[in-house]
Amino acid sequence: MNPLYEHELLQTRRQFFGRTGLRLGGIAMASLLASQQRSYGVTAPQRVHPALPDLPHFPGKAKSVIYLHMNGGPSQLDTWDYKPDLVRQFDKDLPKDFLGGRITTMTSGQGRFPVAPTKFKFTQHGNCGRWVSELLPHTAKIVDDIAVVKTVYTKAINHDPACTFVMTGSEVPGKPSMGSWISYGLGAETNDLPAFVALTPNFPKDSAAQALFSRMWGPGFLPGKHSGVVLRPGEDPVLYLENPPGVDRADRRAMLDTLGQLNARGFQKFGDPDIQTRIAQYEMAYRMQASVPELADLSKEPESTKKLYGPAVDTPGSFASSALLARRLVERGVRMVQIMHRGWDSHGNLPKELGNQCMDSDQASAALVLDLKQRGMLNDTLVVWGGEFGRTVYSQGTLTKESYGRDHHPRNFCMWMAGGGIKGGVEIGETDEYSYNPVADPIHINEINATILHCLGINHEIFTLRYQGLDQRLTGVEPMNVIRKILS
Repeated sequence: MNPLYEHELLQTRRQFFGRTGLRLGGIAMASLLASQQRSYGVTAPQRVHPALPDLPHFPGKAKSVIYLHMNGGPSQLDTWDYKPDLVRQFDKDLPKDFLGGRITTMTSGQGRFPVAPTKFKFTQHGNCGRWVSELLPHTAKIVDDIAVVKTVYTKAINHDPACTFVMTGSEVPGKPSMGSWISYGLGAETNDLPAFVALTPNFPKDSAAQALFSRMWGPGFLPGKHSGVVLRPGEDPVLYLENPPGVDRADRRAMLDTLGQLNARGFQKFGDPDIQTRIAQYEMAYRMQASVPELADLSKEPESTKKLYGPAVDTPGSFASSALLARRLVERGVRMVQIMHRGWDSHGNLPKELGNQCMDSDQASAALVLDLKQRGMLNDTLVVWGGEFGRTVYSQGTLTKESYGRDHHPRNFCMWMAGGGIKGGVEIGETDEYSYNPVADPIHINEINATILHCLGINHEIFTLRYQGLDQRLTGVEPMNVIRKILS
């Protein structure tokens, strides 16, 4: 038996009346306040997703976050970390001093580790003069609005623990995801949609996809109502949204009211917090029946906006339509939107696979920033782009000047951030001549997370919840710093 249930069932008579008295007092107070509101004509609805009483800790510049997670590990060498001198190192062995002792089993058996310079051309863009690969022509146009962090590192070397690390601050499963922490702390400004939404768009069919795990949007030890609600790719983002034939909205309301009463009795009897989560989920599902069809209908968006995102925006489940949907979600008061774009795991034939991935996501990623900016929303919407690690400078498998692969590389990779308290046109971090180790400003992945929370007005060091005897937090137990150099 759960000890909580045992406590509720075996309480003494004195405990029963003591607790009941407090509850009756609360009911009486609520009744008085309600009548007072009615007498003064106050009609503001109670927030479904309220913030914690002491949050935010200080005025944050961002109200919401859109996190573009490139699942699989984009190659920093072929996108943002420009290393022109590597051309002269083509097919030469990477010095053992750089190689170190931690490589994956996928390449540890190779006889040699030949250097594979990028085959893609880099050019400078914007007033900041940022070097950007030809794979990202649209993102290159917004470099003055984004901050590029070139030296992010992680301790994880395989996808599952690395993605878990990025999204929960720990390699160990069971911790709350970033979106769940934000939902728990700040709630949302909408009563009709979840505080935290996760999107899993389609990706090019000839790319190597890694699995997505629900822990990336899961609540861990937080109440279940803070779990990310997944909107499916395709024409039906939520299954069974329509009522069955013969059941109208009034019937559904009556059914939920009765079910809510039964669940409320169950909670009074057993005190199980999951019962409250169930009640909240049923009510949210009812509201989403009305809000999601309007949300997902992109037909009323101006043609100029849809053109910005590219031709794929009209394809349900595409990355472009997901990016536009993310803007519509935060516009309606959703606090956190997470888009997980798979297919970035290029162990072989990287030029073709990476090219397909960038073609699928580059225009929409840039369009999202431009769209938010045009609407005056970028100042209070934080956009984050990045994967779970980078790729090696040496080739995995056969190396030619036109084709090569790259293994996992956790020591340094690139991310960018825009809006919501971030200074545009800046770059932080520098890597060695092989893009193998940071030589200036190494940034732990949890320092990215600390900076995200800071932009939202949250002090990551005191935003904690005691669980299993430890004051748990998104940024782990080790000291982590906010990246001050990229703050506006």
